[in-house]
Amino acid sequence: MSRFVPAIAVVLAALALPTVHAQTADDDGKPRSPADFADLSIEELANIDIISVSRRPERLQEAPASVFLITADDIRRSGARSLPEVLRLAPNLQVARSSNANYFIAARGMNGTGNSPANKLLVMIDGRSVYSPLFSGVFWDEPDVMLEDVERIEVISGPGGTLWGVNAVNGVINITTRAARDTRGDLAMLRADEDGAQLAFRHGGGSDSGSGSGPRNWRVYGKVFGIGHGTLAAGGRLDDDWTQGQVGLRADWRRGADRWDVIANAWRGRQGQPAPGVIAAPGAGMGLGDIDTHGANLSGRWERALDDGASVAVQAYYDTRYRKLRPTFTDSVDIADIQFQHALAPLGAHTIVWGGEYRYDRDHVDNSRFVAFLPAEDRQAWASLFAQDEIALRRDLRLTAGARYERNPYTGAEFLPTLRLSWHATPLHSLWAGASRTVRAPSRLDADTYVPGVPPYLLAGGSQIRAEVARVFELGYRGQAGRTMAWSVTAFRNLYDHLRTQELSADGSQIMFGNGMQGHSHGIEAWGSLQLSDSWRLSAGATALHEAFSLKPGSRDTASTLAAGFDPAYTAQLRSSWTIDAARELEVSLRHVGATRPAVDAYTALDARFGWRIAPGVEVSVIGTNLNGGHAEYGSVPIRTEVPRTVGIKLVWQR
Repeated sequence: MSRFVPAIAVVLAALALPTVHAQTADDDGKPRSPADFADLSIEELANIDIISVSRRPERLQEAPASVFLITADDIRRSGARSLPEVLRLAPNLQVARSSNANYFIAARGMNGTGNSPANKLLVMIDGRSVYSPLFSGVFWDEPDVMLEDVERIEVISGPGGTLWGVNAVNGVINITTRAARDTRGDLAMLRADEDGAQLAFRHGGGSDSGSGSGPRNWRVYGKVFGIGHGTLAAGGRLDDDWTQGQVGLRADWRRGADRWDVIANAWRGRQGQPAPGVIAAPGAGMGLGDIDTHGANLSGRWERALDDGASVAVQAYYDTRYRKLRPTFTDSVDIADIQFQHALAPLGAHTIVWGGEYRYDRDHVDNSRFVAFLPAEDRQAWASLFAQDEIALRRDLRLTAGARYERNPYTGAEFLPTLRLSWHATPLHSLWAGASRTVRAPSRLDADTYVPGVPPYLLAGGSQIRAEVARVFELGYRGQAGRTMAWSVTAFRNLYDHLRTQELSADGSQIMFGNGMQGHSHGIEAWGSLQLSDSWRLSAGATALHEAFSLKPGSRDTASTLAAGFDPAYTAQLRSSWTIDAARELEVSLRHVGATRPAVDAYTALDARFGWRIAPGVEVSVIGTNLNGGHAEYGSVPIRTEVPRTVGIKLVWQR
C-alpha cells in the first residue's frame, strides 16, 4: 500500500500548497456599536446575543454548545494581519501555517493528513459559505476581509449540520462584518512588517432617515498586501511570495419592519508555488510557477420582523472563483445559493425555527497530463430543509430537537439530527449535553480525481464513494463569578465511520477512493477570563485530544491509519490585555502547541502588541510575532516551512 501515497500526494500538493449577526443594547435600547466592546465587563460579554447555535438571537451564557466569541476589540488588540491569524485567538481551533498563503484550520482534530485535506469545518462570511466544492475545504488565501470591518466571529467547536448543512462536522466559523451604519466616515490603515506590507482604506456614509424610507447607509473599501518569500525549516528560500488586492462595498437600509443588506467583493491574487519535495538553495527560488487567483461575490439579504417576536428572512448570493495552478490544473467555479428562514412566534413552550436552502454550482477544470478531474465540467445541485424546536420543559430546563434533510449529488439524501438538553441551575451557571449525527459529503476530489491526467490511470476516482459520518456526544458547563470571572468547559466524544481510504480495484491494477476507515476521538476544551482590575484582563484556554483510527474489514490501506490523527494532543494559550491609560495599551499572548507526530515538534509562540493613540483618531501600534524565535507548524521535511519571527508597525487613521 505504500505506493498509494504518491498518487494522492500529487493531488493534495496541488490543493494544499496554493492554498451571526448579534446585537447588544445600551441603556436606551439602541444597538451597541462593536467599538464599545472594549468597555464591556465579563458579565456583559456573557449577555451578548449570538445566532450560530440556534439561528436566532440567544445569550452566549445560555447557548447549549461549545462556542467562543472573538469580538472586534479582540481583533484590534491582537495585531493580527489576516483572518487565519485572528482565528488563533480561539482556543477551540487548531491553526497551522504551512506557507505564506496556506493554512490548515480545524476544530477537534482531523486537520488534514497525508490522505485527506482539512475538510470538516464550515466557514461563513455574512452567511455566505466559503468552502470549495472541489474538495469540501477552504482555500484560506481566498476568504479575505478587512479586519477593521469585522464585528465578531463566532467559533463553534462541534457539529453544526442540523442548522448549517453537511461539512459542519467538527465546527462552524461564522464571521459577521459590521453594519454600514457603524462605519461612517473614513479610515486608512498602513502596515509594514519585516516580511511584507499592506494598505487599506474605507469610506462610509449615510443618514438616519431618508425620504420616509428609513435609515440608509453604505461603505466602500479596498486593501492590498504583499508578503515576501518564506524560509524552509531545513534552510533556503521557499517560493511562496504572495500579493493580493480586494475591493468591496456594503449597503444597508431599513423601512418599517423590513431590513435589506447588499454586500459585494472582488479580489485578485498571485502567489509563488513551491515545488513538492524540492529544497531550494539560498536564493534559488525553485518552484512550479505562480498561482493566479481571482473571484467576486454578490449577496443580498431581506429580513422582516413579524408580530410577537417572529421573523422571516431570505438570503441569496452568487460567488465566482478562479484558480490556476501551474502545471497541474485550472479550476473555475460559479455558485448560486438561496436560503429561506422563518422563526415562529413562541407557541406555548415551543420556539421553532425552520427553513431551507438550494445551491447550484458549475465547476470547470482545465486538466493536465499530471492530474485530471473527470468529467472536466460538472453541474451540481444541493437542496435541504431543516427545523429546530426549543422546548421549555420548565423554567430552568430546555430541550432542543432538530433535524435537517439534505440531498447532495454524490450520496443522495442525508439525515442530520441533533438533540440538546440544557439546565440553567442559576442565571450564572448552566450545564448542557448534546448528541448529533453529521456527515462530510463527498466532493470532486473524492469522486472525480484521476492520476496521471491521461490513461493508464494509477488513481481512478471513487465512483462508489460514501459520505463520511460522525456521531458526536458532548457535555458542557459554562459559569460566571459576577463581573470578574467567566469560564467554559466541554468534554466530547466523536465516533467516525466511512472515512476516506485508497483501495485497490478488483483486478489490482488501479487505486480508487473508498471508505474503509473508522475511528474515534475524545477530548476536553476549556477557556476562561479573569478581570483583575478595570484595566487588566487575563484570558486562557486549553485543549486535550486523543484520536484512534483503524481499518474496516476488507480494507488494506494501512497508509491511511498511519497518516490519520496527526493532530496535537494538547494546546494551551494565555493572553494579557492591559489598558495602561486612555492612550496606551499592551497585549501579550503566549501559545503552546503539542507535537504532531512525527512531523512537527511542539512549539511555543510569544506575540505582543503595544498600541498608542497619539492623537484623536490616530493610533500607532508596534507588533511582534513569534518573538521567541521561528518554528515549523505543519508539513514534513524537507519542504516544511519555518514560520518566522517578525516585527512590524501599523498606523490607523479614522475620522
